[in-house]
Amino acid sequence: MPVKNVLKMGHPILQQVAEPVTEFNSALLDSILVDMYDTMAALDGAGLAAPQIGIQQRIVIFCVEDNPRYPDIKPVPDTVLINPEISFLSDESVLGWEGCLSVPGLRGRVPRCNKIKYRGYDQYGNVIERIAADFHARVVLHEVDHLDGILYPQRMEDMSDFGFEQELFP
Repeated sequence: MPVKNVLKMGHPILQQVAEPVTEFNSALLDSILVDMYDTMAALDGAGLAAPQIGIQQRIVIFCVEDNPRYPDIKPVPDTVLINPEISFLSDESVLGWEGCLSVPGLRGRVPRCNKIKYRGYDQYGNVIERIAADFHARVVLHEVDHLDGILYPQRMEDMSDFGFEQELFP
């Protein structure tokens, strides 16, 4: 499948709330997932939400293994997460650097809950339920935000921690 164009910050689709998936284990869903994985891999992403490629469905994928954009991060399991629900397991908020394929070339420090429980479904309709912490939790929260029309700069508290990668990390 071809690598899809990733919508950039400012595109109206990225500002909308995505619709729940109602049909699992379908050729259409399989096709969407292939496009998402191909696109994420081609751009060295840690995750991707369906709205980023113009599909208004509550679908996210994520996986971090030997990613050049995140060289010091513990692996995050390869996951298809559909219709996700998040529970916060800590009141602790941790600042961490984030980037986004929809905000290319920029990074920002974003406060995120450091320990969460997420629940949703895989592409076959099987329940997924996990506890995640640290970068794993950050990736899940970042991608699920896309489903609610939120990009990471909207979560930032201090815009002096926002800039181009080559300026922030020379």
